[in-house]
Amino acid sequence: MRRTIPAGGVLPLILAFGACSRPPHPSADIRPALATDAVSSDADDPAVWVHPTDPARSLIVGTNKVAAPAGAVVVFGLDGKTRQTIAGIDRPNNVDIEYGLKLGSETVDVAVVTERLKNRLRIFKIPSDGGPLTDITANTATEPEPMGISLYRRPRDGAIFAIVSPKTGPKQGYLAQYRLEDDGAGRVKAVLVRRFGSYLGGKEIEAVAVDDALGYVYYADEGYGIHKWHADPDHPEAARELASFGRTEFAGDHEGIAIYARPNGTGYILCTDQIAGNTHYHIYRREGGPGGPHDHARMIQCVRGGADSTDGIEVTSAALGPQFPNGLLVVMNSGPKNFLLYRWEDIASRIP
Repeated sequence: MRRTIPAGGVLPLILAFGACSRPPHPSADIRPALATDAVSSDADDPAVWVHPTDPARSLIVGTNKVAAPAGAVVVFGLDGKTRQTIAGIDRPNNVDIEYGLKLGSETVDVAVVTERLKNRLRIFKIPSDGGPLTDITANTATEPEPMGISLYRRPRDGAIFAIVSPKTGPKQGYLAQYRLEDDGAGRVKAVLVRRFGSYLGGKEIEAVAVDDALGYVYYADEGYGIHKWHADPDHPEAARELASFGRTEFAGDHEGIAIYARPNGTGYILCTDQIAGNTHYHIYRREGGPGGPHDHARMIQCVRGGADSTDGIEVTSAALGPQFPNGLLVVMNSGPKNFLLYRWEDIASRIP
């Protein structure tokens, strides 16, 4: 059943949690447009698929992060209603979506999920009409306990890569990058191409986000900050970290990351500050600052919207019909086991 948030329904929640741990700076309040149906056990991470001809029919793909048989990929419409549940996945953690994977004589859109207890990726084809997802997984073994994932489509040749963060890893080379390829039988395999990424925190790395157009990957080093690297494994400076930021303004764990991308190269980087009862989202300029394109040191705004202990988030700048004409932000809402949807214009109105 659709769960709509009444106009005054979030402010009392925000006030109720006003005494919780919070970042050492002001936060602007936003209100969700609606909530999705609840999953059965543990909502964790969302991704957004944009319908090619009717954006109002776009989909949200989320995970129910528990062991099989209850572990599942759950597909929602933009009305928050459940469209499909793919059960029997052994602790699906994070999910991401990419467009135009070459598979035989066609190109397909895919949702890729980390199946943590099976040490592999699960790959699902998304029909162009937004119909039911189907499993096209071949050999996709990864590091032990894969958690975070983000997909990168390289502009120069259309190659698609999965950047995966495991539960544990070394100080250098924490992330693994796989090329997704046709196995010759109509399914998709994953081929390891590199390991990269520094790890400086005392916890773990889970959240990963890729900026396809600009070619950068960002990931959250929980308890430390946000790292930025080149996403293309063949870039001449692929082995060099470009920036680290978000090191002083967080009160909780650094969790989900997402990119609000505009066609002109501007936009925003959003990162979750995981706080019980009323999570905050820190916003940085995608294009950088006075120090150049990798200067993200200055947080330009912090917003909060009443979600509990948010882990995964996703944002899109695509116009998704009359309800979300400037895109939307989707966030995991721990206690209610669902996802909250926010209109981008409500966030943009809070950005100076």
